Amino acid sequence: MKSIQLSKLFLAVLVICSFSFVGVAIAYRNIWLTILGFIVGFLIMGYGISLKRKNTIEK
Repeated sequence: MKSIQLSKLFLAVLVICSFSFVGVAIAYRNIWLTILGFIVGFLIMGYGISLKRKNTIEK
């Protein structure tokens, strides 16, 4: 059984929280918070994917 990588789990939870925040911002009809949530979510997701790609190349 593989061990859980806590840093990547934390990044995944942050991405889920940011996209959940987008849903709340849409409910409040605030376009600026919606855009901010999307940008933050995609930046965190991109960082996580780059970490995964870097770890794959090293092995």
